[in-house]
Amino acid sequence: MLKLGFIGAGFIAKFYARALQYVRGADLTAIYALNGAEALAAMARELGVGDPTVYGTVEEVVQNADVVCVLVPNFAKVETMEAVTDARRRNAEIRGLVVDKPLGRNMAEANRMVELANKCGVFTAYHENQNHMPPVRTALAQLLPAWHAAGPIALARSAEEHGGPHEPWFWDPTKQGGGVLCDMGCHSIDVARFILTPPGKPLDFLVPVSVTASTYLLKWGQPAYRAKLLAKHGVDYTKAPAEDYATGQVVFRNPQTGQLVVAQFIDSWMYDNQGLCLRMEALGPGYALGVDSLTSPLTVFIGDAVAQAIGDAESALEKATASHGLLCVQPNEMDLYGYVAELRDSVWAFATGGRPMLDWEHGRRTTLLVMAAYWSAERGATITLDSETLDFLDIYIPAIQKGKGHKVLGVS
Repeated sequence: MLKLGFIGAGFIAKFYARALQYVRGADLTAIYALNGAEALAAMARELGVGDPTVYGTVEEVVQNADVVCVLVPNFAKVETMEAVTDARRRNAEIRGLVVDKPLGRNMAEANRMVELANKCGVFTAYHENQNHMPPVRTALAQLLPAWHAAGPIALARSAEEHGGPHEPWFWDPTKQGGGVLCDMGCHSIDVARFILTPPGKPLDFLVPVSVTASTYLLKWGQPAYRAKLLAKHGVDYTKAPAEDYATGQVVFRNPQTGQLVVAQFIDSWMYDNQGLCLRMEALGPGYALGVDSLTSPLTVFIGDAVAQAIGDAESALEKATASHGLLCVQPNEMDLYGYVAELRDSVWAFATGGRPMLDWEHGRRTTLLVMAAYWSAERGATITLDSETLDFLDIYIPAIQKGKGHKVLGVS
C-alpha cells in the first residue's frame, strides 16, 4: 500500500481525499498543514482512505510517506519544496512528488520547482485534472477512427467559469500569481493542447507558435462587488486588482506536417449561474466533440418554502451560487473533473516505478504559455514565441502579479 503524505489541508486536499475512495493501492498516512490538518485527518478516517498522523513539520511528512503531495497555496510552493528537498537530502526515502496546478506563479518559480525536484531524484506528477476527465478521454477514443480517416482536430475550445474562489489568497494577485488567468487559464490552455495532440504523440509534440490574450475586470471591479470582496476576504481591488475574465488563443504547429492548430480559452470568476462550468469543444474535418459539466442525469428542485433546509449550496455542485430552485447535481464531481483518474495514474506509476502521464516539465511548459498570455494582454498584441521571447519570459513577472493591475485592466 502506497503511503501518501499531504502538505496542505485546504480545498484541493479535501477533494483529493474524497477522490481516494475510488483509488486502490494508496492511503493517506501523513499530513502537515498550518490549518485544517486535524479536520482533514478525521475526514480521511471517515471516508476510509487512511488513518493519517498529523505532523508538525514538512520533514516529518517526507520521512513517513512514499509520495509527497504539495497541496499548498501558490505563494508557498517553492518554500515548501525547499523543505521537502532538505528532508530528502537527509536520506528520507520517497518514490515520487505530486504538485497541483499551477507549478509556479512565473517562470522563475516553475524553473526552481523543477530544479528542486531534480535534486530529489524521483519521478514527479503534475496534476492537471482536466487532461484526465473521463468525458474528454472517452470522446477522443471514440473519435480516433475519424481522426485517422479524415485528419486531425484543428480547433479546440476550452472554458472554465464560476462565481469566484473560496479563499482570500486566491483573490490577491500578489499571492496567487494573478487573477483567473493564472488560477484557471492553466487548466483551459493545457486541456485544449491535450485535445489537439495527435494520438500516440507525447504532450510536448505540438510546438507553440504564438499567444494572443486579453484580460478584463468586469464584475469584481464594480463598486458594490469591490466592497463585498473587501468585507468578505479582506482583498482591496481599488489598490491591487486582478482580472476576473480572460480569453485568448494559442497557435501550435505540428512539426511533422507543418499544419497549424488553434487552442482557444475562456476563463472567468463572474459566472453567476449554477456553479462550476467546464466546457470543451473540438472540431475536426467532418467530426466534433463537446463536453459540458452542467449536463447531468440528476437535477433537484428546492422551493422557497424549504430553502433553509439546504445549508451548503456546494452540496449540489462545486462553486454553486444558489441553494434552491432547479439545481444541476453531479453525483461524483471528483470523477467527472478527472481527480480520480489523475490520482490513479500517479499511484500506479509511483507504485510500479514508472513515470506519471504529466510531470513537472509539463507543468513548466504550461506556465510558459500562461506567462505569454499575460504579456500579450499587457501589450495588447500577439506574442510570437521565438527564442528572444522565450528568454524574456524566463524573467518576466506580470504587472497584475506585481500588484499593478490598474495599468493593465484600465480601472481606477
